[in-house]
Amino acid sequence: MDGALSHVKVLDLSRVLAGPWASQMLADLGADVIKVERPGSGDDTRNWGPPFLHDRDGQPTRDAAYYLCANRNKRSVTIDITTAEGQQLVRELAARCDVLVENYKVGGLAQYGLDYATLHAEFPRLVYCSITGFGQTGPYAPRAGYDFLVQAMGGLMSVTGRAESEQGAGPLKVGVAVADLFTGLYASNAILAALAYRERSGTGQHIDLALLDVQVACMANQGMNFLYGGRSPGRLGNAHPNVVPYQDFPTADGDVIIAVGNDGQFARLCTAIGRPALATDERFATNLARIAHRVELIRLLRECTLTRSTDEWVAALEAAEVPCGPINDLARVFEDAQVIARGMKIEVEHATAGAIPLVANPIRMSASPVAYRRAPPTLGQHTREVLADELGCDAGRIDRLAASRVI
Repeated sequence: MDGALSHVKVLDLSRVLAGPWASQMLADLGADVIKVERPGSGDDTRNWGPPFLHDRDGQPTRDAAYYLCANRNKRSVTIDITTAEGQQLVRELAARCDVLVENYKVGGLAQYGLDYATLHAEFPRLVYCSITGFGQTGPYAPRAGYDFLVQAMGGLMSVTGRAESEQGAGPLKVGVAVADLFTGLYASNAILAALAYRERSGTGQHIDLALLDVQVACMANQGMNFLYGGRSPGRLGNAHPNVVPYQDFPTADGDVIIAVGNDGQFARLCTAIGRPALATDERFATNLARIAHRVELIRLLRECTLTRSTDEWVAALEAAEVPCGPINDLARVFEDAQVIARGMKIEVEHATAGAIPLVANPIRMSASPVAYRRAPPTLGQHTREVLADELGCDAGRIDRLAASRVI
């Protein structure tokens, strides 16, 4: 069955995470994504290990698990874009593509004639997506941007970590590169919107996405809390600034998350822990009251949760229809019955390693489902195939390009 984007061809000049995450999303939905990499080294993340992929003989390859997470369903082509012949190859590929994704520094591709202005003049239907740390405009535009830096500058670290009053207080980054990942998701959405616009207008356009812009946008309720409250929210550990109780609680053998979203759930929680009177106590009867008396309520709840194990509390609270759950490490995540039932771990056949595990795309579509057509490619795995099939290059030209190290 054809994917929803099986009619779309993407030229991917990006590397690391934000750009590849966007192009992998398009590839999972059926697009033909041609990933252009540097000959000899390729995407930086190929070397971001350990752990590394092992081949069928158990020997480590040059591809790190990090690279594998964002590059399935793509074809890898190695082209040296610093050479005139390499630049011409990329232009020839761009002529046959609907979308180009790149994450070079601002102006970085202009020296090669592969910038938006140049390619748009030649290929006006091309949707050209640029991903940078700080965008194409503004005083920070020339700077390099990295997820960790952007989590700090965009406000996320100011609300992540233990409260100032607690031991171990201090700002923390999130455990995965969320600024990169969110930017990739915004990018894929923007690309789809630009393709839809092209259907009506006949022309492509330039998409300018900045990690910092995305991080600021993703502050969501915390950003709005500041704009309307006039005060910068601080760190609350695992607590929620607007809902109580909505955090972790210690148990006899670990921790449990309790996420009460309304007063009815709070009343059921109080009954389940054997303290029904708390639900009618004027200090705690409403969410506003619970926020005002947060410290005292959390102390009382923690006294109760310490009396039973995590599994016992999860069973009891689920029976009472109180949202709750354990704090799983990744071993338990992939053993979880729901995660297994949803097929979140998949296997694909890799060119050198055989069957390898990957994390599934979470999108479920009834008519045009996600398909896993290709494992993350080895470096340059499809160079000859793409040059022959897409550009009509004969074996002699491909051999000459290889001999001169253009490919």
